[in-house]
Amino acid sequence: MKDDDIAQVSELLEAAERADGSRPLSDHLWLDLRMGGHEGFAGFIATEEGHEHIVGYSQISRGNDSWLVDMVVHPHHRYDTTLLGPQLMKIALDTVAAEGGGHVHWWVFEPNQFHRSLAEQFGLHEGRTLLQMRRPLPLEPALAQLGDDVSTTSFSRIRDEDTWLVVNNAAFASHPEQGAWDVQTLRSRYHESWFDDDSIRLHHVDGTLAGFCWTKIHPNSVPVMGEIYVIAVHPDHVGHGLGTALTAAGLNHMARRGADVAMLFVDADNSAALSSYERLGFVRHHRERAFVGDVPPSLTA
Repeated sequence: MKDDDIAQVSELLEAAERADGSRPLSDHLWLDLRMGGHEGFAGFIATEEGHEHIVGYSQISRGNDSWLVDMVVHPHHRYDTTLLGPQLMKIALDTVAAEGGGHVHWWVFEPNQFHRSLAEQFGLHEGRTLLQMRRPLPLEPALAQLGDDVSTTSFSRIRDEDTWLVVNNAAFASHPEQGAWDVQTLRSRYHESWFDDDSIRLHHVDGTLAGFCWTKIHPNSVPVMGEIYVIAVHPDHVGHGLGTALTAAGLNHMARRGADVAMLFVDADNSAALSSYERLGFVRHHRERAFVGDVPPSLTA
């Protein structure tokens, strides 16, 4: 994808974020777009005569044993969504089929009847539901102490890449987006404006990395929004409360960096994680749902 196309799509995403209060495209999809794509990436732009801006965009990117799909219609053209939506989805899924087919995840912010009907039209059904949860910062003293009691150190690009990947990929072995990362996937985040080594808090047990909390301050957010971007505990250390303690440590870290509100995403059916986050004072803000299905290969694939 050319630089001019990326710039136009970025403007579309910013317009959609202003209208909806949520940025389209997951980080995986956004980084594929911003970096011009890699194997398994394709972006599709919809234009309309007489309009300088693009009116719609869809994208596919390979994830961990699946395809990630997203679709955005410009807020000024939402009245055309019933026309543009099927066209954008069809070209995206046709391309998946041409690339050999596979399992597809289409994530939707606060799904409505249009999304459900479009998914059904293309053979997709409701899958995972993510909840975004939020709470004010800083933590109350007792909760803040929980985070202070677990020792953490900053991530080092020179020292920690390999061990970080081992823990991440073990913790998310079956996750469609966070699993199966390689060093290039990790390094792609280094170029983001919000990234710094100190944002990843590492916890070691007997000299071995046991878990981490990756934090993120959202640039230009008002009030200042911090995110628990990734929280991971190696399977060998699960069941000892380390995930909760590392979450509290990450919240303390973001509060010290000036964040006023914290947010995170959690699977709606993960009752253990939900209970843990609720004990830390998080409340539900909105939901995002994946429509999933299997796209067969096309005859020409």
